[in-house]
Amino acid sequence: MERISWHQYFMAQTHLIALRSTCERLTVGATIVRDKRIIAGGYNGSVSGSAHCIDDGCYVIDNHCVRTVHAEMNAVLQCAKFGVPTDGSEIYVTHFPCLQCTKSIIQAGIKKVYYAKDYKNHPYAIELFGEAGVETEKIPLDDEALQLVHTLE
Repeated sequence: MERISWHQYFMAQTHLIALRSTCERLTVGATIVRDKRIIAGGYNGSVSGSAHCIDDGCYVIDNHCVRTVHAEMNAVLQCAKFGVPTDGSEIYVTHFPCLQCTKSIIQAGIKKVYYAKDYKNHPYAIELFGEAGVETEKIPLDDEALQLVHTLE
């Protein structure tokens, strides 16, 4: 049996994390990796202890749900909370990061962004990543890699 690639391993993990999302509009997952080791994961959901979109509906302002903390931010904040450095790490995300997450990723010192799907790729986010020297690469989740999991069962 052939092993899945590191990219597919981390992207599959990212999609698994997204299944914990509590936002009804879009489920997003993020995995921060350093030296081929997962250092944090996050999904889009409400502030700890607050109402969730799946319970009370999305709180939409200007066509954006403001109830949720984005997956990328949750992963970066998890590192901050537990004192795990993010400088020089990579992040895998189910969707291209929004502008606010782009800025946070850059400020956290993350050097490479792998994303599975385009999602409102903001031109300024792309510009900021370029200025900061943060590489972005689209790595779609390979359905064939997931089929390997089922063959092991």
